[in-house]
Amino acid sequence: MKPLPPPLVLAVALVLPGMGQVLNRQPTRGLIFAFFTLLLGAFTLVTADPGVSWVGKLSGGLFVHALAVLDAYKHARIRTELLNSAGRR
Repeated sequence: MKPLPPPLVLAVALVLPGMGQVLNRQPTRGLIFAFFTLLLGAFTLVTADPGVSWVGKLSGGLFVHALAVLDAYKHARIRTELLNSAGRR
């Protein structure tokens, strides 16, 4: 099956944590990213000082979400390049 275009995977991954991995046919990896995004977001929300901005309160979850976005895009690009190189042979 043909992989989805990397920009589409990137757009979906930006909106929903872990869904980029699901689109790349890595559902377990996507579930792990979604779980840790929620877990670390909740942890920093609870442990952050009351005077910290909302970005600081959710920084753990935002960090994992950023990693998930980069991971999904990288794997989408690799899958696309592998398909393209196999088609050139």
